Amino acid sequence: MTLLEAEIETEAERLLRALLHVDCEPGRTWDYAACRRIAPLTLEINRLKREREAIILAHSYVEPELIYGVADFKGDSYFLSLQAKKAQAKVIVFAGVVFMAETAKILSPQATVVVPDRGSGCSLADSLDGAELRRLKALYPDAAVVCYINSTAEVKAESDVCVTSGNVYDIIQQLPERRILFVPDRLMAENIRGELKRRAVDKEIISSDGTCIVHDAFDAAEIAAARGRFPGLKVVAHPECPPEVAAAADFVGSTGAMMRYVKTTPAPYFLMLTECGLVGRLQVEAPKKHFIGGCRLCPYMKLNSLEKVRDALLAPRPDQIITLDETLRVRASRAIERMFELAPTD
Repeated sequence: MTLLEAEIETEAERLLRALLHVDCEPGRTWDYAACRRIAPLTLEINRLKREREAIILAHSYVEPELIYGVADFKGDSYFLSLQAKKAQAKVIVFAGVVFMAETAKILSPQATVVVPDRGSGCSLADSLDGAELRRLKALYPDAAVVCYINSTAEVKAESDVCVTSGNVYDIIQQLPERRILFVPDRLMAENIRGELKRRAVDKEIISSDGTCIVHDAFDAAEIAAARGRFPGLKVVAHPECPPEVAAAADFVGSTGAMMRYVKTTPAPYFLMLTECGLVGRLQVEAPKKHFIGGCRLCPYMKLNSLEKVRDALLAPRPDQIITLDETLRVRASRAIERMFELAPTD
């Protein structure tokens, strides 16, 4: 056996230990043969990272071979952008969607930020641009403009503060304005209204009309049917879901909060109303938990692949490199910095 063959076998065994419990689509399984097929590619990517002084950020929704094969950091877009800022890397490869890479560029302007596939858009972020937000602002000049982090750099630049699904309620409570223009997620806006009412916070929430194509697809009937089949089931949902789904769930929270809830909550079964990549992460990190399905695939997240990551590291095409006008970047960074002020993070 050559040294290279031994290295490939060792890498295949590492991948198998990580991916063993992840369910695949019918006809595919993470066995040793599957791991050995991708091992040369993960080895190449990890070597290129060292040579390019690069880091790879992988959102929880991308394929598990990216998360556990080559990623330096894994999580939601907010966490990943913070890690990018701290890392001070020369090159950042963001395996996620384009708005996430833009956020990394806003926070790490000195780095070359690349996306594996420029077609990896987002139905939420793509539902509203800067010009459309300016028109809304003109209709509601007394409103504080709050943008969800799932928005373009243009929209962030037109906003007063950026928020995540984890800190949105606390930040809106702190704003002096009663009227809030929340963009771009209509369903999250409805859930914000409900939560603020529960907290007895008097705010008027106005929203644009975007939705997430993954989370908008769930309905309360699905929850009722699952509870009938699986006694003791815990239902976990994201606040991008319709309000009737959030109301019927046992827990509603951000990607990170959902993971913490599942890992720490005893239950015979979990129904995850979110993107399937998060279920894959939980199958790796909490292998004794049982999931009954229900998740949906994001077609944009699934455009990321090991081959595209490798190519972006080797020689990124101009369309893969994130570039932002500096004036716009600075304006967008102010909304994010305001978020840090109102919801400090370590």
